[in-house]
Parts: sequence; C-alpha cells; structure tokens
Amino acid sequence: MSLAGVSCLVTGAGGFLGQRIVCLLLEEEEAPAEIRLLDKAFSKEALGKFGKFQGKTEVKILEGDIRDATLLHRACQGVSLVIHTASIIDTLGLIEKQLLWEVNVTGTQLLLEACVRCSVQHFIYTSTIEVTGPNCRGDPIYDGDESTAYESSSQFPYAQSKRAAEGCVLRADGRALEDGGTLLTCALRSMYIFGEGCPFLRGHLDKCLLNRNVFLRFSREEALVNPVYVGNIAWAHLQAAKALRVPRKAQHVRGQFYYISDDTPHMSYADLNYELTRDLGFGIEPQLPMPLTALYYYSLLLEMVSFVLRPFVRYVPSTNRHLVTLLNTPFTFSYRKAQHDFGYVPRYTWEEAKQCTGQWIASIVPQRREYLKSKAA
Repeated sequence: MSLAGVSCLVTGAGGFLGQRIVCLLLEEEEAPAEIRLLDKAFSKEALGKFGKFQGKTEVKILEGDIRDATLLHRACQGVSLVIHTASIIDTLGLIEKQLLWEVNVTGTQLLLEACVRCSVQHFIYTSTIEVTGPNCRGDPIYDGDESTAYESSSQFPYAQSKRAAEGCVLRADGRALEDGGTLLTCALRSMYIFGEGCPFLRGHLDKCLLNRNVFLRFSREEALVNPVYVGNIAWAHLQAAKALRVPRKAQHVRGQFYYISDDTPHMSYADLNYELTRDLGFGIEPQLPMPLTALYYYSLLLEMVSFVLRPFVRYVPSTNRHLVTLLNTPFTFSYRKAQHDFGYVPRYTWEEAKQCTGQWIASIVPQRREYLKSKAA
C-alpha cells in the first residue's frame, strides 16, 4: 500500500524528527498529494530541505501554536492522515509543568477533536520510551517488548505528560467521525533518537569541545540502552501510516502502541556519543565523575537548593535524580511487534547511521568551536 493521493498533516514538522518524516514522505515513489507542515516556527535550514523536492506533492507551511483550536481545525480540513510529532521535550525540568501539559496533552486533545470534526481517518502519535520508564527505583529491562510488565512510577512532568497524551490517542481509536467514518490511531514509542541535527548530541558535543575533545561520562558503561537512528524512526511512521490504510493490517495496528528501535548496538548513552565520534579523534572519560549513589544524592541536594530558592529565583540544576536514573538504568526493547504487525524493518543499518551522523558532526565542529570561543570572549 502506498500513500499516493493522501493529504497528510505533520505536526512538529520543523523539528528534528518532523523534518526527517517530511523528507521521507517527499522521497516516496508514490508520494502523497499534499503535505501540510505545522510548527510554531521553521528554520531556514528546514525550509531549504523541503524546497529541494520538486515533485507532484503540494507542500503547505502552517506556522502556529498546537494549542490554537481554530488553526488545528483549518489544518485538518481535507486531511486523511495526521502524524503528530509536536511536543516539548524536557529532561532537566527547564519547562514549567503547566506549559508542558498544555502543549503535550491539551494540544494533543485539541488535535484529536479537530480530526473528529474534519473526519481525519488515521492518526499516528510519536510517543517516547519515557512513557514506560525507567521507574524511580531504576528497575532494568533487557530486550523487553509491548507485553513486558513494568511498574512505571516516574513522576517527572515530561514523562507524565507524554503518558497522558499517548493515552488520549489510544482511547480515541474507534471514535465516530463527522462523516460517519471511524478514527484509527496508534502510537510509536521511540527510543532515544540520534542522527544528523540531533539537538542533544549538539549539546554534548559542545561540552566535549570545552573538555579538550573528551566526552563527559554521564552514564555508566553497563547501563545498556538501544538508541534509534532518526531515519529509522521516521521510516516507522510511514510504515505504520501505510498499514492503517489496509483494513487487513489496520485491525492489528489500531489502538496499539509500539516500541521502535533498530539494529544500533546496545550501549550506554555516553558510549553512543563516543562511538559516533571516535573516528574524528574524540575520547571519553573512563568513569562517572563520582560513584553512582553519590551522584544520585548530589542531584537530590541540588533539587533541594532549587526548591529553597524558588520563592526568590528560578534555579534549574544541571542534573536531577530522574536524569541520573534515566541515564544509568539498563533499558532495551525489541521492535519485533512492529515488524510483525506492520512490517517495520530498519531502513538504515548501524554503519550507515554512524557514518551519516559522524559526517554531520564533523561538519559542525568548526562552527561550534567558533561559537564557544565567542561565548567565552
């Protein structure tokens, strides 16, 4: 099944993942008839990427807020597929909880209502592994799947907001549409996403350059996770969208969530940074800056300082207990169910992902050095 003739709305289309999804849609041999790109703002770089494709697909740029119900209604009119990637990602507690909830949860609810009113048939939500965990105890999972039992106890606002939004999407499956049709939904729980343009990787690179080309070790070597390349998680969205259009496949996919990983070797987050850059001459610190237990209680102390100062000044610690647990808990998942239900197979190998990401890093190192010099001056 192809996406030929489909009118598709991609939210968060100016973001790291959203851009890659749009590019893959435009590269399709039988491309959609129309793609509407919704985001709060688009960089010149993003618009340049989209402008390279001169095919039969009509591209419409919509700038606005995901909380704007009128904008969402206009964006959804005449659309048959929504890929909803827009969200605020926050692992440090930089964003106020109310804003996180308004964008990640209320925005999703408003978009679902717009889909019902405008009779949008298919809805794919970009969820996250943090919906599952790790929990506050740091209980590990090795090669888990959608049936793996796990007590998700994280009270971190970002994880809570994504869990609530995913729930809204999955409960919306089967809702009656204005034209008498039925809304079909699914959610893709992505692992940590790396690749060209990754904002987190760019931040780690800056710290590495300030540390004489040596990456800081913020996760212990045995804390194995399985990150996913941006091209592969984007590809999974397209495969899920095609499956929802085939009744025989849709009956298995609708109302379901899926873990999306690829064949990236299992390693810690810190070691991923090193693997992507060691051919460029970068190194990594051999161990954590302090024992893991000490790091945890150091983070607790910083949180207490932040709480005490809250009435006077907003102080956001550089680390917190949630982040220490997240980065140091073995947490790996298989993509077997996605492969079985809608034929997902990674489009890019680990070697291809590593090469493309490494080339991007090499291309931005000079400008990052200049940026850091100007910041220090």
